Amino acid sequence: MDHTKVAIIAANGSLFDAYKVFNVATAAAASDAEVGIFFTFEGLNLIHKEGHKSLPLPEGKEHFQEGFEKANVPSIEELVGIAQELNIKLIACQMTMDVMSLEKSDFIDGIEVGGAASFIDYAKDANISLTF
Repeated sequence: MDHTKVAIIAANGSLFDAYKVFNVATAAAASDAEVGIFFTFEGLNLIHKEGHKSLPLPEGKEHFQEGFEKANVPSIEELVGIAQELNIKLIACQMTMDVMSLEKSDFIDGIEVGGAASFIDYAKDANISLTF
């Protein structure tokens, strides 16, 4: 059986971006793929201790909030928990953290911190690479 490896770069920080990243990542991991997500710039909000609980909707898309509630879509907090249960590798970009004066303690538990080189090392033999 082929082993699928998925490498995702999360560079944007809206609620829509978070759903794209975590929906694809958890679906892949649930189908036995190995998944790693590299969070950089605004993407760091997706794993920030407080930030991921109140991500903004893109401007002009506020009406989607009601749709999310009606459709019983899990919250980003829940999806992050699912990602961790599925052993998805969550890597925060060291350079971006330095630029933004953030520490590992500013993020949810269980993340790794690494530079672009660590992500390249992870992604070099990935079958699927995605950027959101």
